[in-house]
Order: sequence, then structure tokens, then C-alpha cells
Amino acid sequence: MPLNRPAQALTPGPRGVSDARRWVSQVLTEIDRPELIESASISVSEVITNALLHAQNPVSVRLRGTRDFPRVEVRDGSREPPALPNLEEDPEDDLLLTFGRGLSIVARVSSAWGAEIDEEGKTVWFVPQVELADGPGVQGLITESVPLQREDPPEVVDPVEVTLVGLPLPVMKANRMHLRELRRELRLLALGHESTYPLAASLSRFFTELDHTFWRGLRDETLASALLEDDDEIDLTITVPRRSGEEFHRFIELLELADAFCRQERLLTLERTPEQIDFQTWMFGEFVRQTRGAAPLRWQPPGPAERRHQSVS
Repeated sequence: MPLNRPAQALTPGPRGVSDARRWVSQVLTEIDRPELIESASISVSEVITNALLHAQNPVSVRLRGTRDFPRVEVRDGSREPPALPNLEEDPEDDLLLTFGRGLSIVARVSSAWGAEIDEEGKTVWFVPQVELADGPGVQGLITESVPLQREDPPEVVDPVEVTLVGLPLPVMKANRMHLRELRRELRLLALGHESTYPLAASLSRFFTELDHTFWRGLRDETLASALLEDDDEIDLTITVPRRSGEEFHRFIELLELADAFCRQERLLTLERTPEQIDFQTWMFGEFVRQTRGAAPLRWQPPGPAERRHQSVS
């Protein structure tokens, strides 16, 4: 069963650590996974202590994923990558004496862990396991999202201007967060299980293309100003290669397959909501339509009685 417990804001100091341990233990008990409490408590203590000592507020903890693979996430306001484990530490040390060793112990009591760094901070996450791993444990995956203002976009070959009319900025930002989380899951699968999950590798490659074609195309002063002023919507024109239309069409299809993976609990990310499907189908579908010569269609939020699915065929 998918999990998506809301983030819990933590107070600075030891109380924040104890509150996080208590909350994570409570959630694991509620989903009938008490055998994970010890390892999860050790890991969350280490990660949150590090965040409270070295990162920036606010710090929060949340639990997502599924009952079989619950994932604890700790969010803070620092973009500084976490210190990687020291692989030369003695794996025979007593587990009870590991406080202060940070991600070294997280790596040994987790089946997977990593960190996602973005424009606003970072999320350190781990999937607790029952057994203490021999040796240094699993290798973590630290990834970084592409900021809107990192470098000049590449030169566009056979350019086409695509205009997103009435682009809802709050909805766009929320959907970008969902896609970022999905991309993180797919990177994990593509690195460790590509033969079992070929879809993960395909989608991961499309996300890379999306970075080059779409997000880097958002380097627009009007958009930056609108985001700073918390505007509700904007008409945004992006120049993309004509060939990208078919790539976006394939991307929409792959997102539907990813939803099927989520329903089968083969991904920790939750299946998209109907609202997310509507928005992403419209936004990416506009690239498909307009690179084929069609006129722009304004974003229209779906009504309460029916869901709107934009055709891109």
C-alpha cells in the first residue's frame, strides 16, 4: 500500500531528534512494520542530527513509499552534499556505539539511501532494513537537479517556438517536484536493476532530455520575475527543436507506464493524481501539438464533474 505521510517540521536541538524518532516509530507501528523501528530510529537520528548541526532551517521529516519499502526523508535548507561514508571504518563495531558516524551507519542499516539536492536545499532519504549489513553497506546515490539559471541553453537546431498560454505557476512548481521525485526513483532502478526494469532506463534518459529541452528553456526573465512575485499564471514562450515534439509524445506514454509501476508498488513514488495527469498531459502535449503546427491552447483546469485529458495523437 502506498504511503505519503505529511512532512513533520522539527524544532532545533535534541527535541527535534527525539520527536523524529518517535514519529517514525509510530508510523512504522501503524503500518505493521515494527521490525524496522530500530534501524530506522538509528538512521533518522544520524541524519537529523547532522541536519540540525550543519544545515539550515527548516528541517522536516516525512515517510513515503510503500509498506514493503517505506522510505524516510529528511529535508533541510542547505545545498551542501552530505559527507559520504568512510568505507575503511570497522564494520564489526557495536551497532550501539555508532552514534555520530552519520551515513556510515545509514548505509549499513538501509537497503537503499541517497540525497537529492535542488535549488532550495536537499533531501536525504533511506529505506530501512531489518538486518545489519556486513561490510560498509550499500552505496548511496547523490543527485542534483538542474537549476533554472545554471548555464546558457544549447543552440537549438530547427527551432520552433512553443507558447504555454495561461501557465499556472503554482501548479507547475508542484508538478516539477513530483517529476523530480520520480526521476530519483528511476535513477535508482536504472543503476541497479536496468535488466529487470528497462522502463526505468528509458524514462531516466527522457528526463535527461527534458532537462536540456524544457527546464533549461525556462531561462526567461519574465518567468523569473513572475516566480519571485508569486504570480498565478504567465504566457511563456520556449524555443525547442522541432524533433522534440515526438520525444515529448513518447514521454507522455512513458509516464503512463510509470503510473502502472506505481500502482503495482514497483516504484516508491506515488501514482500521479488526476490533477497531475491533466496538467502534465496539457503542458507536454502543447510541445507535441505546436511542433506539428497547431495553435496554442490555453490551460483550463478540469471542472468538478469531469476530468480533462488533452489529446496529443
